[in-house]
Amino acid sequence: MVLGGDAADGTGCVLGGQDAAMDGALAALYGRGDGKGQAGRERSAGLGASAPSVARWLGDIRTYFPSSVVQVMQRDAIDRLGLSALLLEPEMLEAVEADVHLVGTLLSLNKAMPETTKETARAVVRKVVEDLEKRLATRTRATLTGALDRSARINRPRHHDIDWNRTISANLKNYLPEYRTIVPERLVGYGRASRSVKKEVVLCIDQSGSMAASVVYASVFGAVLASMRSIDTRLVVFDTAVVDLTDQLDDPVDVLFGTQLGGGTDINRALAYCQSQITRPAETVMVLISDLYEGGIRNEMLKRVAAMKASGVQFVTLLALSDEGAPAYDREHAAALAALGAPAFACTPDLFPEVMAAAIEKRPIPIPDTV
Repeated sequence: MVLGGDAADGTGCVLGGQDAAMDGALAALYGRGDGKGQAGRERSAGLGASAPSVARWLGDIRTYFPSSVVQVMQRDAIDRLGLSALLLEPEMLEAVEADVHLVGTLLSLNKAMPETTKETARAVVRKVVEDLEKRLATRTRATLTGALDRSARINRPRHHDIDWNRTISANLKNYLPEYRTIVPERLVGYGRASRSVKKEVVLCIDQSGSMAASVVYASVFGAVLASMRSIDTRLVVFDTAVVDLTDQLDDPVDVLFGTQLGGGTDINRALAYCQSQITRPAETVMVLISDLYEGGIRNEMLKRVAAMKASGVQFVTLLALSDEGAPAYDREHAAALAALGAPAFACTPDLFPEVMAAAIEKRPIPIPDTV
């Protein structure tokens, strides 16, 4: 692919067959301004802003490239060639390879989307959400169930609440060989409330445009947490306004279409609302997902975080919840939160269950080394 191209690109190596078709698909997106061929004409992109040509191109790249490459090329096409408007057409949506980034683009176009496209858009979003749930739900439930059980463990249980396996393990040093028995100096068990709600989790999500992937992942995790009877989950999204989407958590697709990506940011107002909803601070985990570019009152925001921590709330700040690498964020605000004992860091979806488990158990948060 490097050697060939239009009129051999002056290299003397002419591509043919499938190689030429692959080169054409790449040139349609990346070929503008790449230089001139032997005939003196500029090698130009063949992807125009029309639905038929884009649809053909989408079919070509899915034929010639693996799914992971297709998703990158689609994202580049939207960014480089301004093709967002074409996603408002149902036939275009049916042709694209769905991923988290496409969902973010669709959500940003939600208000401009015609009724004829909305049903197709929801189907695309639902496919991505269901795939994410399959990948993330089982591990999240298993990790958090273990954390909830450990946080509920008590050392003076009633007889029928004793966890005998853990009790024996904790008292092995008290084994009396002559009697072939263990003297249980310390009993380990689970409280009677183990089947009731033990923890409250508040997900407070910045829905500014740069947080699109984080909004998608957070909505999926919110639905998974809400499905666990031991956790009372609240999901709040914000820009300069605050919207509580808790009553839609049974369907993360409804949550996503209830968001409005873009706009300003007022973290202080969002935290004020979340703080007003906390009834058991010592049993609450508050997760702020934001790049911390605050448009509201900075000092008031920090005072609220300090007040929540002082009341017993476990406060976690995620600069991003995605696989996109190091995010852009307000370093001054991140440092100020760290000084309050609430370090801010980026988190991948795979790490999120461990972060939540640590917060539930009130142990140190596993902050990635890259932060």
